Amino acid sequence: MSISRRQVIQSAGASALLASVGQQAMAQAQIENLKIVTGFAAGGTSDTTCRRVATKLGGSYAKTATVENKTGAGGQIAIQYVKGQPADGATMLQTPTSMLTIYPHIYKKLPYDPINDITPVSLACVFDFGFAVGPMVPANVKNIADFIVWAKANPSQANFGSPAAGSTPHFVGALLGRHAGVDLKHVGYRGTQPAMLDLLGGQIAAVCGPIGDITQHLPTGKVRILATSGAKRNRFAPDVPTFTEQGLKDMEHSEWFAFFLPGKAAPDVVARLNSAVKAALASKDVIDGMGTFGLETMSSSPAELATILKKDTVKWGPIVKAIGFTADA
Repeated sequence: MSISRRQVIQSAGASALLASVGQQAMAQAQIENLKIVTGFAAGGTSDTTCRRVATKLGGSYAKTATVENKTGAGGQIAIQYVKGQPADGATMLQTPTSMLTIYPHIYKKLPYDPINDITPVSLACVFDFGFAVGPMVPANVKNIADFIVWAKANPSQANFGSPAAGSTPHFVGALLGRHAGVDLKHVGYRGTQPAMLDLLGGQIAAVCGPIGDITQHLPTGKVRILATSGAKRNRFAPDVPTFTEQGLKDMEHSEWFAFFLPGKAAPDVVARLNSAVKAALASKDVIDGMGTFGLETMSSSPAELATILKKDTVKWGPIVKAIGFTADA
């Protein structure tokens, strides 16, 4: 958009006054404390995303920025909490998109409206899922075909954990069982890290979750990743073949984390936070830090995020119907 010459402040005195007013307005607009809310436990990828971004927003967008982990109900509690907060830019939600795109297909009634109760701000990152096994599964199980054979021979132990019932990794695991003709029993957790602890302890056979939540446990020697869910091999686990490479079609699924404000946030509030989040995600230390957790930073405009959510909501409808899962008793 061009600006006409008549719009330019020609007086040096007027320019100085305008700068002074702008600085005062910015000071008045700065939030005292930004609260970033996640529905998942500390130590996981969702929590890490919040904390990396908080280090950049504290002192710039807000005087301080803190993270609150409101776990439970597969991420619903955090969304329900944020929807009830003032839409003044002081409380921001960070959530995987499955709580907004899949849950409407599996719950007859949600405690929030994915369209009206929250306001899109920006994407945060994109990531693939990994399907990993632990000590319960014999060491000779090295790929998906081996796992299917083992699962059929050990039906009472054929299970997998995910960060939440109804989440994308839950459906990735369910699709694996459906393709293989195996009844893989699902165990939902409050985040991937609690599931990984049970995997390491031999309480469950496998975990499907964000790749970064799994790779951080590889040094223990107790975890083996059998497949990743992307269209191509994941750069954080380049030696692991994808589901597609192993002959399983329709198993290409990645997910996004994204930031939201409470519903009906004013456009200027959304724009200011979007700008601050984009700057935070573009900083090298945030990119590198999130990369250690298998996360590829990716920002967007609020409109682009709204479009992605709409597209993914449509995509998951027939998948959920085919699997036949419902979260309602």
